[in-house]
Amino acid sequence: MIWYLLKYKKTRQLSLQIEHVHFSLDMVQGLTYDLNMFKFLDSSLHSPVKPTGEKTRDLILETALKLFRGCGFEITTMRDIARAAKVATGAAYYYFPSKEAIVSAYYDQVQRAHADKVREEWKGKSGLRERLGMGFHSKLEILKDDRRFLGALFRYTGDPEHPLSVFGKGTQIQRAQSLAIFREALVGTGLSEEMRQLLPPALWLAHLGMILFFIYDESSDQQKTHKLVDGFLDLLTTAMEWTNSALVRPFVQPFQAKVLHLLQDAGWTGQF
Repeated sequence: MIWYLLKYKKTRQLSLQIEHVHFSLDMVQGLTYDLNMFKFLDSSLHSPVKPTGEKTRDLILETALKLFRGCGFEITTMRDIARAAKVATGAAYYYFPSKEAIVSAYYDQVQRAHADKVREEWKGKSGLRERLGMGFHSKLEILKDDRRFLGALFRYTGDPEHPLSVFGKGTQIQRAQSLAIFREALVGTGLSEEMRQLLPPALWLAHLGMILFFIYDESSDQQKTHKLVDGFLDLLTTAMEWTNSALVRPFVQPFQAKVLHLLQDAGWTGQF
């Protein structure tokens, strides 16, 4: 009887030890799972996901542009935009105080797209005609689906107080961005310092004229506008090469300097 009790005691102790080992292994496995869980949470926190606010802003902007293109800028209201975007009207006003603020964001979007496109296309290109051609044609390609929308906006050009006037204070930042692109187009082309200061405002004005013609161009893919751009740039770059030659430049340089001073006095150079 005593021998049996001793044997049972040893067997029971061995069983408890085995259970303890299994329990310890389960804890290690659980801890590994927990650590992996925190690793997953940490990676999700650092993933490149847009914040909710930015997503909402983008949604409102894209919805508004669809309505402006399809229904027209004038008749579309902020309430229409909020309803189509399925957000509260107050949320739409939080991100964009007015329709004009939405158009300003659209202008910024166009300038960013244009800058990214031409900088990629300009890589390895140093010819003046080639660089200017890329600058003009790429802008028209970006705007090709917005001709009706832009037509509605161009009516504000003559109102210097309107926030959407291309010559007004409300679009000064976008105007400066556009001028910077035209200045960049002239880098490495061998033009004189005077011409590098004179040309950007002239090119900016010319590109506005091309966009206006583009809006009314009903030809297939607006090929008339693209042909007009090519003809204009051919004449311009030929004249620039001629006036920049060593033989002619001494005669035209004083004239260019006077024109530059006139434009500077009028505020039509720099970020006008």
